[in-house]
Amino acid sequence: MRIARVIGKVTMNRKMAEVLPGSYLLVRPIDRKALGGAAESSEETLVLFDNLAAREGDRVGLVEGREASVPFHPDKVPYDSYNACILDTIDFEPVVGTPSKATQRNSKRPGK
Repeated sequence: MRIARVIGKVTMNRKMAEVLPGSYLLVRPIDRKALGGAAESSEETLVLFDNLAAREGDRVGLVEGREASVPFHPDKVPYDSYNACILDTIDFEPVVGTPSKATQRNSKRPGK
């Protein structure tokens, strides 16, 4: 599961029998740097099936791939991502100042 921010809605103009009622939202996944406030969220934008009534600006739990269609089993649905939850708060403390693995290996060598 990834965390994403809702940035808009998708409107369809035709009904397909295999598409269940619900809303489709545009979301932008949030990576660790963006959660820690060090960077903007990614430029990746996904369409998310939502039956939990998320609104623009909400943070949601995004499930992708095969797992996105599991809640609808045995029906076959054309969803690639699914809203598993709406997040009220996120308690995240980024790890800062941790040296990389290469730096740690070099510091353990004799004579350094």
